[in-house]
Amino acid sequence: MKALKVFVLVAVLALAVQALGPVRVQAQDKGVIKIASHSPLSGSQSQPGIAIRNGTDLAIQQLSGPINKLGYKVELAPFDDQADAKVGPVNAQNIVNDPAILAVIGHYNSSVAIPSSVVYNDANLVLISPANTATGVTDRGLPTVNRVCGRDDAQGAVGANYALNSLKVKTVYIVSDATTYGDGVAKSFNDALIASGVKVVGFERTSEKSNFDAVINPILSAKPDLLYWGGIYDRGAPFFSQARAKGVTAQLMGPDGFDASDTVKIGGSDVVGMVYTTTAAPGSLSDATKKFRADYKAAFNIDAQAYAAESFVATGIALKAIEKAINDNGGAMPDRKTVATNVRATKDFNSILGSITFDAHGDPVQATYYVLQVGSTDPAKWGENQPVAQIKIPSPLSAAATATAAATAAK
Repeated sequence: MKALKVFVLVAVLALAVQALGPVRVQAQDKGVIKIASHSPLSGSQSQPGIAIRNGTDLAIQQLSGPINKLGYKVELAPFDDQADAKVGPVNAQNIVNDPAILAVIGHYNSSVAIPSSVVYNDANLVLISPANTATGVTDRGLPTVNRVCGRDDAQGAVGANYALNSLKVKTVYIVSDATTYGDGVAKSFNDALIASGVKVVGFERTSEKSNFDAVINPILSAKPDLLYWGGIYDRGAPFFSQARAKGVTAQLMGPDGFDASDTVKIGGSDVVGMVYTTTAAPGSLSDATKKFRADYKAAFNIDAQAYAAESFVATGIALKAIEKAINDNGGAMPDRKTVATNVRATKDFNSILGSITFDAHGDPVQATYYVLQVGSTDPAKWGENQPVAQIKIPSPLSAAATATAAATAAK
């Protein structure tokens, strides 16, 4: 009888151990998976760079549960590219040298993203950009390079259409900050204006950072209806302020490089009324984006800036691709190439920004572009800037490919 009791006890314990087995396996540390954020965390463009890092961080906090259940810990690996095209590739080499990093979320500057992405691509490491709008980011056809935002060829056209049809301007003066991004969006804006019959009375490029007198004097003589700065707010806002101080009365306009509350912190009342295009979703877009902003504020005690939400979504896509790769690999750590392939195959990904599908080039099949107007000098009210227009546009590369295929079939 005593032996029977011992047998029963052993059997019960064995069943208990068996029952707890899967829990212990899930809790075991199979390893650490890292997702790198790569953006300017210091310097004059740190505000959007920090937003990119924080959006990535919040996604890891909220969305990595399925990977945790597979036995892996997901960590953020933040890198500061300093908005410098020389620093980015150096950091990128350090990133690819860490085998635990399976995806990169970045950059803010296209001039940094393009050379850095070559390093990632050579190591089969996927990049999902939340903010790089230059056409050259995806036009190169690299299989590891993707973005959730729109493109400057479309953004420039959206801005030109608004200038023509809503602002009713007849003459425009364009200044580019002479960067990859600034030149690209300024040229797209310029080309769309000319095609629409608007007169471009000047197109200048400048690398000046503080004293814009030499650029502003010709603008005063030209007396344009609209003055456009193609570039980032850290130089664009001082440029607009100096233009106003010297007597330029033109309507002010720029691209998504101005989509940061530091624009009014720097430019003050001189930039109130300025119109800017952006591919970043406004915080008031939907209940989902409002919740995101509330979660972001609770997590970091600051307001979410442009491209924080896009970073959150980009990270969600990366996590889903990694999860699939783990499952397809029998629970073992996946390789980078498989993760990159899964990311490019993203279809109908349900996100706070809506459904996302990547085309063959890594662009979203459709992207939404917004036109907003600065309403207050208070940086805390930047998120209250209201869209005055928005439009969803198919990826220009996909549209071109479809048109070519249709033309070929018609022959």
